[in-house]
Amino acid sequence: MHSKWPLYNIFQQFRRPELEYLKTQGYEFSDPYDIVDIFENKIASFFGAKYGIAVDCCSHGLFLCLKYLNASGTIRLPRYTYGSVPMQVEHAGCNFALTDEKWEGIYKLDPYPIWDAAALWKPNTFVDDFFVVSFQIKKMLCIGKGGMILTNNEDAKNWLKLVRYDGRTNIYDQEQGDFSCSGYHYYMTPEDAARGIIIFDNLPDIECVPSWKNYHNLDRYTYFKNKLIS
Repeated sequence: MHSKWPLYNIFQQFRRPELEYLKTQGYEFSDPYDIVDIFENKIASFFGAKYGIAVDCCSHGLFLCLKYLNASGTIRLPRYTYGSVPMQVEHAGCNFALTDEKWEGIYKLDPYPIWDAAALWKPNTFVDDFFVVSFQIKKMLCIGKGGMILTNNEDAKNWLKLVRYDGRTNIYDQEQGDFSCSGYHYYMTPEDAARGIIIFDNLPDIECVPSWKNYHNLDRYTYFKNKLIS
């Protein structure tokens, strides 16, 4: 049986400091998971979307969008991208074809309205449907690991928030919640969200717009050499 927060009554000297630091900066929250909500709202506002759904990495964000849309068939991706993207396509039960698209900023998981915006950092660049960003250590907002799905679709937001944390209807209190569906263990921890807020609040006013030139051709890698190329 889990204890009340903090779980397992972790000794103070072993707790991550981000949540306590936010309190010194004027942030008020009744439960650590409120910090995840605050972080989601900050990132959604920055990019110009209505909703943000924080996850443990961008790759899982893309996967969840594919599952929400019940994606099937063949998805077209640029051959100059990161290897986990076509792998998530396969994990979602689809095939992929690699194209010669010379993209800048973002690219689409065609034909689905899912945009890989992993390394993009520029305000008000959200395009409708599903826009997925990364907070990996090489990205501008370098939490270390993490990502976020941005959308204007309220139904999608509700479903994605439910399934990212094992299908739990109440992440704050297991005694009051329920498991309403099969989900995935892809949630972002409050400590990581707090780190994201700290970095966000202190980022200089600079932008990052990646392109195909930042990635190797997937054809060079053993796993992708014999895959469908078009």
